[in-house]
Amino acid sequence: MSVTAFLTDSTLCIGCKACEVACKEWNGVAEDGFNWSGFSYDNTGALGASTWRHVKFVEHAPEAGFGGNAAEVNSWTFSSDVCKHCEHAGCLEACPTGALVRTEFGGVFLQPDVCNGCGYCVVTCPFGVVARNEEDGRAFKCTFCYDRQKAGLVPACAKACPTESIQFGELGHLQQKARVRVRDLHERGMNDAELYDASGSSVGGTHAMFIVRGDVRSYNLPPKPEVPTVYLKKAWGASALAAGVLLAGSLLAFLMERRSE
Repeated sequence: MSVTAFLTDSTLCIGCKACEVACKEWNGVAEDGFNWSGFSYDNTGALGASTWRHVKFVEHAPEAGFGGNAAEVNSWTFSSDVCKHCEHAGCLEACPTGALVRTEFGGVFLQPDVCNGCGYCVVTCPFGVVARNEEDGRAFKCTFCYDRQKAGLVPACAKACPTESIQFGELGHLQQKARVRVRDLHERGMNDAELYDASGSSVGGTHAMFIVRGDVRSYNLPPKPEVPTVYLKKAWGASALAAGVLLAGSLLAFLMERRSE
């Protein structure tokens, strides 16, 4: 069974949100409301319990050669965000019930029928992806269309994308394809294009990669995400030191008490 991944190329995204709609339709996810958010033309806002794919609108100040607009007007870029399905997943490590599991395709699958709503996965996700449903308290996120993959089908979002901004396939193949694409963009003068996969962090790489231009933080991608458990060694070390000092103090007090008798 091959390990699969997403490659989202923001330079090809047109902001149509077909991926959002396809995700909701296939997975039966509730709508997010139709209220005007005030954040550009984005009404969903961010990933959440009822938004497993989110197209982020990124507006750039006038910049010559950036985007398809004239240099004197603002340019737009779009990027479809999703759960990163981390190689070292903080949510998976923190879950006390086994609701989160690693599938044979390499993705991280959340079983809502096993989730007890503790919220540990929410606070340990370095990307802020996992969220709890306000009605029943259970956590939800992208399933990597596990049911479709088991049937040999492409995830709904990738299937619906009209520009192939969202590509799906074998992890190694997409990594190679991404490197070629970034090199091609650089040759075209887009020197700020880069591949984001968190491979240089404690996350250890992701199964949802992104080709973006400019500051990755504009796309809700932290420059150096960290899995919270990497700090456990330091925490346990500090606890052991404190316990040693307490023990030494107790022994010293005992010895001094004996001498005074």
